[in-house]
Amino acid sequence: MESPPRSLRPVVLLSLLVPAAAVICYPFRHRVFAFAGAGLPVLRTPDVEERRPAAFGYRPVLDPFAVPAMGLSGPGAVSTARVLALTALGYHGDDSLVVIPRPDATTLFGLAEDELLDDETPGLFIPGNLDAAVAYLETELVIRRNTGVTQARRLLLVADCAQEIGRIEALLARHPGGASAILLGPWTGEQATIDDNGLVSAPPSLALGFPGCVPAMSRTEARDHLLAVLAQHGKTRESSPRRRSSPRRP
Repeated sequence: MESPPRSLRPVVLLSLLVPAAAVICYPFRHRVFAFAGAGLPVLRTPDVEERRPAAFGYRPVLDPFAVPAMGLSGPGAVSTARVLALTALGYHGDDSLVVIPRPDATTLFGLAEDELLDDETPGLFIPGNLDAAVAYLETELVIRRNTGVTQARRLLLVADCAQEIGRIEALLARHPGGASAILLGPWTGEQATIDDNGLVSAPPSLALGFPGCVPAMSRTEARDHLLAVLAQHGKTRESSPRRRSSPRRP
């Protein structure tokens, strides 16, 4: 084939380059427009309501205040009591008071005799023994009833009830709704049984406060969680009457 005249060669060469350049630049142009469009505001008509993502607040499945008295039995009972006590402190610490006798605080969290004295922790009260714990609850609930107090911290007893079963039953019966209890040991009321794997078997009256399985928690883990929760809430040096709904009478 004869080559085109020299005057036509630039025209032929240009006709070949233009389509190739268009093919190459096409995706690049779209990338440029996409990048530029990402920084541009999206125009919305004023009559269209903007949809916002729903806000979900986390609520623990375990509810330590679900029933007045919750007995725990089985190999996983102590671990479950730890989780329930920490749930009360972590999620309800601003409006509740967890009462744990010192022997039970040692069993559940490994606390020494001189740790977390009652004038240092606003959401936690650790009396010397179960007798002192029940006596405190009895006195507090009588004061609330006699003074007509309705807005006060919720009270939760976490303890082995072996030595004070009848007394705890009488306390809860005299003050319905006044306090809740998480009880280890030979509780005569309804109990939830937790096995080694954390699986829960509970009567319908207690099932509302439990998931199907409770995660296991060792004493070391529970101690770390307890100290972290108390540090988060802060500590106060107020005297013990702060726990009462009204001042002590002289």
